[in-house]
Amino acid sequence: MTEIIFEFLNNIGFTHPVHPALTHIPMGMVMGAVVFRLVAFLPRMKMLAKTGYHCSVLALLGVAPTVFTGYLDWQYRYGGMWEFLIVLKMVLAAVLTILLLVVVIKDDPENPRLDRRTGFYLLLVLVAIGLGYSGGELQYG
Repeated sequence: MTEIIFEFLNNIGFTHPVHPALTHIPMGMVMGAVVFRLVAFLPRMKMLAKTGYHCSVLALLGVAPTVFTGYLDWQYRYGGMWEFLIVLKMVLAAVLTILLLVVVIKDDPENPRLDRRTGFYLLLVLVAIGLGYSGGELQYG
């Protein structure tokens, strides 16, 4: 299946890895979620907590296609070879997904507080940074 997909993409002139293009959805939304959550603590900005929550929902929706294309690129470009950065990305992707699920299920965007829920938002950005760094190391060395 992987060969068929990449052969099709090559035939239409797309020779790049597919995964990096999709990473912007969950990564960008995670960054936005954290920024909006923190800005919501400023006076008269409480309503932005809801925007941060919506960013978390969109990030969660973007995880599955991003992980799928990461798997495809790994199979096609690395031959499914296990190496530390690949394993790290898999673990961090699982952690990111779990944290996003916790935020989406447990958050109360109508009443943002500096509590454990906000801590989950901060953990999201740390995991996203780890994913981006390890992906950059894989791609650009």
